[in-house]
Amino acid sequence: MKKINRKEISILFLILLIAAFLRFWQLAKVPASPDWDEAALGYNAYSLLKTGKDEYGKSWPLILRSFDDYKPAIYAYLAILPIKFFGLNLWAVRLPSAIIGILAVLLTYYLVNELFISELKKDNKPVNSLTRNKLIALTASFLLAISPWHLQFSRAAFESATGMFFDILVAWLFLKSLKNPKYLVLAAFLAGLNIYVYQAEKIFTPLLVLTMFLIWRKQLFRLPRKFLFTALLVGFLTVLPFLKLALTTPEIFLRAKGTSFAADQTVFLSRTVQKLIRDINCNDTLGLILDNRRITYGLSFLSGYLSHFDFNWLFISGDDARHHAPGMGLMYLVELPFFLYGIYRLIFEKELFKEKLFFFFWFLIAPFPAAFTSGVPHAVRALRFLPVIQIFTAIGVFDFYELIKKRSVFLKFLIVIFIFLFFIFNFIYYLNQYFIQLNYFTSQSWQYGYEQAVAEIKKIEPRYEKIIVSNQPHLDQSYMFFLFYLRYDPIKYQQEGGTVSGGFAEERNAFGKYVFRPIEWSKEEKSEKILYVGRPEDFPGEKPVVKTIYFLNGEPAIKIVSGK
Repeated sequence: MKKINRKEISILFLILLIAAFLRFWQLAKVPASPDWDEAALGYNAYSLLKTGKDEYGKSWPLILRSFDDYKPAIYAYLAILPIKFFGLNLWAVRLPSAIIGILAVLLTYYLVNELFISELKKDNKPVNSLTRNKLIALTASFLLAISPWHLQFSRAAFESATGMFFDILVAWLFLKSLKNPKYLVLAAFLAGLNIYVYQAEKIFTPLLVLTMFLIWRKQLFRLPRKFLFTALLVGFLTVLPFLKLALTTPEIFLRAKGTSFAADQTVFLSRTVQKLIRDINCNDTLGLILDNRRITYGLSFLSGYLSHFDFNWLFISGDDARHHAPGMGLMYLVELPFFLYGIYRLIFEKELFKEKLFFFFWFLIAPFPAAFTSGVPHAVRALRFLPVIQIFTAIGVFDFYELIKKRSVFLKFLIVIFIFLFFIFNFIYYLNQYFIQLNYFTSQSWQYGYEQAVAEIKKIEPRYEKIIVSNQPHLDQSYMFFLFYLRYDPIKYQQEGGTVSGGFAEERNAFGKYVFRPIEWSKEEKSEKILYVGRPEDFPGEKPVVKTIYFLNGEPAIKIVSGK
């Protein structure tokens, strides 16, 4: 590792402090509640800690069956130690993501420094000075540290942010292996491991590895053969269990099929069928060629891919409420001109051809996993845009400064002050929208209310023989939230088994005295020994309400109703 001077260390340390503060501050309170995936990862980690098995009783699985979405299990394993030391709670579940988010900021510095080891522009600065590549590396790390996009997913238990961290780590280790081949074996192992971290990595990681191989293949083939063969063997052995699962357990692809843009082919291809009928009736040969399902699939992929380059999505609107702070997009508006200028400058920069090619290919393949799915653009699946976006922006910042530094002092001062004030406004606005406004506007999207409901139910649980809980939207997968907040004994739960209804995003229907199913009040048994927990609309008219839980915007979320 190249030595860095004290000034670098001080700046990098300050950046990491900022990254840590923004990720740890109110970690368990903003967002205000876990979503169903966070609850599932947390409880399965708890179950693995207590029993060595997941909620279904499978010993040390590579993939969690969960809601029949077959989550990669790595994040659950990362959460085991925090849960062991801090208990089963939201802070412990989110802790690995926050730590990994900070490490991603650090690795971004090392990745850029490794790539731009020679200056983009020649200068005569001393070796120990803050040369241009080091400043770009520090700026890219700072931009990632404060990135709204990265913060959104490193402050919650999103496997996507963990996968992104491994992407950076694999790239950095690969680049280091060109000088020291012992790193190649570790890079191969971590690349293989990454497919067990997040679904999108099953597509992106192989593409990233292929990109690096094609760009630096000559340097690779100069390395000792023993390292190349060992890396290939280690990588193959790492992915081998997944290949076995793919052949023996086709259910692991249910999530991919369920989120594919062609999940419902009848609806998806209906317009194509209508066009083909018209083409046949009109003897339109060209139409018959173009209006076929393969062209339809290709156009849908292309449309989904290009949607991720929509500046309105990136800078203004975002997508799902859980994926961005209210009232803004995934990036700061102030970043836009520097982001574009950085791309422009890299395109026309004559030096570092391979390094530029690497970043551009990374940028271009980032939306591939999301492009195959519905609901695009999708901030979680396209998180692999980071940290390349920050690197482009950092280059734009410094080349813009080079552009204006020869201007008059007064003009330069005005430009710098304007940009600085715009940045401060953007940053403060984001902090307000995320840390203050987010819970108010999005608590329903984060399935808020279960913690409060379970706390109330625990007080009165002994009075009832049966507790029926709705599992209809917005109370989807309610069984998991009750397991999580009750800290229900995994051994007992595995012995009881629960009734399984099957299907995508399946429901576990019962454990203990709890039953999870739709509530039809007109058909329900009215008994003082039964407690009902459901949505406000599940209880029409006046009912003996024990407690009403409200979303943070004041609207009713959950009603606890006596059956008498």
